[in-house]
Amino acid sequence: MVQNIQLTGSVPKMVQIDNPLIGFSEEDARRLHLLHDNALVVSIQAGDYTMHRVLVDNGSSANILYYLAFQQMGIGREQLVPTNTPLVGFGGIRVFPLGTITLAVTVGDYPQKITKSVTFHVVDYWSAYNTIIRRPTLNSWKAITSTYHLMIKFPTDYGVGEL
Repeated sequence: MVQNIQLTGSVPKMVQIDNPLIGFSEEDARRLHLLHDNALVVSIQAGDYTMHRVLVDNGSSANILYYLAFQQMGIGREQLVPTNTPLVGFGGIRVFPLGTITLAVTVGDYPQKITKSVTFHVVDYWSAYNTIIRRPTLNSWKAITSTYHLMIKFPTDYGVGEL
């Protein structure tokens, strides 16, 4: 016997917020237990892969994806776009990328999240981080960083998102 069941509840409507105000408070810092001078490190969703140990570097002009993390994502090397421009780091060290790749990067939690295409230079170099997010990417997110609070805030259609 088949019964007809009707759902009587309604789905709550998400209210869009234009130009949400972004700020930091002492409440944001309460989760920190010790005085610190730590780097701003977050997690992001890159493609289908959750990437941890992402360094946010307001001074960097290149998004970097380290080759070990690239391999762990299961992306084939044939998907890299060749590049012959070296990256020059602090102290003049030159690193030649294996290529570039553009990935859909999602930051934040539903409904305060955004997804943007981000182009990474893939380098075969050791790092304690999996990737570095650069200043122009942060600007494209309209993100505000706070090293004191160890967080990033950014506007979304549904309020302020956080990392």
